Amino acid sequence: MANKEILLVVEVFSNEKEIEKEIVFQAIEAALEAATIKRYGTNIKARVAIDRKNGDYLTHRGWDVVAPNPDLGRDVECPVSQILLEVAQFDNPDAQIGDVIWEEIESVDFGRISAQTAKQVIIQKVRDAERNKIVDAYKSRVGELITGTVKRLEKGAVYIDLGGHVEAYISKEDMIPREAMRLGDRIRGYLKEVRPESKGPQLFVSRNAPELLIALFRLEVPEIAEGSIEIMGAARDPGSRAKLAVKSNDPRLDAVGSCVGMRGSRVQSVTNELAGERVDIIIWHPSDAQFIINAMSPAEIESIVVDEDKHSMDLAVASVSLSQAIGRGGQNVRLASQLTGWELNVIDASKAEESSEAAANKTKQMFIDLLDIDAEIATVLVEVGFNTIEEIAYVPANEMLEIEEFDEDIVEELRNRAKDALLMSAIAVEENIENPLTPIEMTLANMDGMDSDLKQELAAEGILTLDDLAELAVDDLLKFTNVNEDRAAKLIMKAREPWFADTTNA
Repeated sequence: MANKEILLVVEVFSNEKEIEKEIVFQAIEAALEAATIKRYGTNIKARVAIDRKNGDYLTHRGWDVVAPNPDLGRDVECPVSQILLEVAQFDNPDAQIGDVIWEEIESVDFGRISAQTAKQVIIQKVRDAERNKIVDAYKSRVGELITGTVKRLEKGAVYIDLGGHVEAYISKEDMIPREAMRLGDRIRGYLKEVRPESKGPQLFVSRNAPELLIALFRLEVPEIAEGSIEIMGAARDPGSRAKLAVKSNDPRLDAVGSCVGMRGSRVQSVTNELAGERVDIIIWHPSDAQFIINAMSPAEIESIVVDEDKHSMDLAVASVSLSQAIGRGGQNVRLASQLTGWELNVIDASKAEESSEAAANKTKQMFIDLLDIDAEIATVLVEVGFNTIEEIAYVPANEMLEIEEFDEDIVEELRNRAKDALLMSAIAVEENIENPLTPIEMTLANMDGMDSDLKQELAAEGILTLDDLAELAVDDLLKFTNVNEDRAAKLIMKAREPWFADTTNA
């Protein structure tokens, strides 16, 4: 059956929707199959094949070849779509169970098929093809900056038109907080994901991702695109403040100045795009400590204590600069933590110095008591960084010989005394007797809730009296012991009982 009308429909749909002709041919075949099934019975199998050159098409009806069902005798369960094996082999001796026997039948006239059925099938096929085309076009662009105009607003979410009948979706969570959007506004976003959904949006864009900040600077600063300046990281509090870490690969080039631009033109363009978000440009440094000092700008750091195990740093800041270092709502230190990857704790420099001095005095006293040395040698050990008996016992002798005040005899004697002290401690633990390494006063040693392990942990930190324990906070005790929060609180309150008793007696 020749049908030039089919070729005309294929041509029109293909040109208007910019999709392959094969997709339209398949859609028309599906529409003709649906019309055939409707004409002959809802359970039949139908297959339509259109000649792609002249529009001719043939229709075939199919039967599944099945074995006899003992319960049905010589009948089949579904006569309109099934045929017994012996009947099928009458015309086709090679037929096997599970095959499909096809027989040509009269085709439905293309011009008379259900217009609604044809329209629905063709439109759905075309729509699926269009959506697949969009996914194929954009899946390689994930991670790029895209630009569009606001098409519609829905409950805080935004749909943007990218042109060419392509839409992208920005969820409420991916929007910059309190950013005002109006229909027709031209905005940029970071394409974070492409999903081949059958319904709804397929392109998902973010306005609050740090990657958007990076992409905007790449667009505004030619030196970044050329590779002369490299972006090392970014952190954002969307719509409020951001930090960008950069480094220069050309010693003649000022990385910060290039990103800021003449009279701040470049950074201002980025700020305008991000709803007024203020951006701090930070110089990246290979040293973590120096990088963190840069990241905490404009606050000035007086000293840093590093905890490698917890991947954290305590930053000592002058009292007058404390609020600036922390920032409004902790914003400055939070962004610096995100940018550097370290957990940062800002502390008052004066209090940190007092705490450090107290800890040094406790360590010095521990060395005096356990190694039987004078205060001068104990002071030297603390000043060069020794904190435990184990360090003195096992640090290489040549490292200790680098200490100006020590000679070979002193080093050997210190190491031997440290090893003896450790050995005595091990024996004491084994025999469950009072540990020589824990010269704790009796009132603390015999306090309710105390055990040998806890006594050793306290002594190692220089906690030797009831007052020492009473002065601790629960968090302090949790840092160097294995007790839980509830037990820590009870121990501290028990140690403070004499304080309250003194007050009552007074």
